[in-house]
Amino acid sequence: MKNQTALITGASRGIGRAIAARLSAAGYDLVITCREREDLLKQAADEFSSHGIHCRTFIGDLGEQGTAARLFDEIGETGRTIDVLINNAGQSHIGLFQDTTWEEWQSILSSNLTSVYALCKEAIPGMLWNGHGKIINISSVWGVCGASCEVAYSATKGGINALTRALAKELAPSNIQVNAIACGAIDTEMNSFLSEEEKESLMAEIPAGRMGQPDEVAALVLQLITGNEYLTGQVIQLDGGWI
Repeated sequence: MKNQTALITGASRGIGRAIAARLSAAGYDLVITCREREDLLKQAADEFSSHGIHCRTFIGDLGEQGTAARLFDEIGETGRTIDVLINNAGQSHIGLFQDTTWEEWQSILSSNLTSVYALCKEAIPGMLWNGHGKIINISSVWGVCGASCEVAYSATKGGINALTRALAKELAPSNIQVNAIACGAIDTEMNSFLSEEEKESLMAEIPAGRMGQPDEVAALVLQLITGNEYLTGQVIQLDGGWI
């Protein structure tokens, strides 16, 4: 049997790379993307290919009009369709709402939400043709409850959560499941701006007493794409009991 193919965005590091590593070890062929760190993406692809799977890379800003279509044109040239779509790529923004510029707002909206729209739109026709599919959107607990000084980021993650629930209803009759993982504090480069004192203060707020690890997100992704097909439209909080 031909391996199923998973597309993972933002896979050069952090959560995206952990998901790609977990799926490659499980026998999925991969298409991995990032916006600019071609060196890290190539290193990741070489590592994953050692598992005996096929791994293709793509560099580009998937929030820009036409980029997702170009990616899927390249995938189509290989005769493949995407069985699993993991929308992981995104950026954070910290600052007072009234200080957020138009350019900053548009940038985070494009990176975090428009890219999800573009990739889902391109992936769904192949899933409909195959009669199955899984879409997992990597979100945040701030999309559930909002965060002071992260209004733009919270708004985009809230949009992802709403998109997940609505799209799941639309695609359920076609045997395509759509779910989201609302991550809490995960120990990645995105949180590297925190001082050790700030990290300790943060962990004191989390009932589990620690930050989550990227591989824990990856493990949940694998559970969702290999598990119960009746589970769809869910935004699952992975936060150690924090929120």
